[in-house]
Amino acid sequence: MGALFGKSKKHESRVTEQDRAVLQLKQQRDKLKQYQKKIGIQLEKERQIAKQLLKDGLKDKAKSLLRKKRFQESLLEKTDKQLDGIDQMVTDLEFSQIESKVLQGLKQGNEALNKMHQLMSLEDVEKIMEETQEGIEYQREIDEMLSGSLTEEDELNVLAELDALSAVELPSVPEILLPSVPENLPEKGRSTDQKQAVMAS
Repeated sequence: MGALFGKSKKHESRVTEQDRAVLQLKQQRDKLKQYQKKIGIQLEKERQIAKQLLKDGLKDKAKSLLRKKRFQESLLEKTDKQLDGIDQMVTDLEFSQIESKVLQGLKQGNEALNKMHQLMSLEDVEKIMEETQEGIEYQREIDEMLSGSLTEEDELNVLAELDALSAVELPSVPEILLPSVPENLPEKGRSTDQKQAVMAS
């Protein structure tokens, strides 16, 4: 019961300040695009109205409307530049977030590497290498002593025993010879057709 109605622990938000900034910039970009679309529709309407005013002989009104239209077009050009600036800023922020994660990964990697270095010093590594080399040399000495104490006859006996052990582990299967089939059948066993074939040959 207490777990159901008790106060839940607040989890730390994973949204960073950079994330919020990117979101706000993208929202501004979307608003600018909506504004551009709205102005674009309005400019086309005003162009059609100016065309109709010229047909009606109202040249001054058409000229005034076209001036207004030209001013709004210059505003659209400014919004294009603003959109380029926003896109560039979004790209820069997102890239800086990637760089930050890479640097954080490098930092953690360095810390882990330093801990490993603390666990094993250079002296420890040198000692292990020396002990390993000593072990190799000791084994080599034993091998040389053993091989030097055996005569040539002993070596041959060792090889023969090795062959015998191999033969025991892998028993050889005797080859079974089957009788061959006779090529010529006796006269009694041949059929009439076979007799005719023999006579024809």
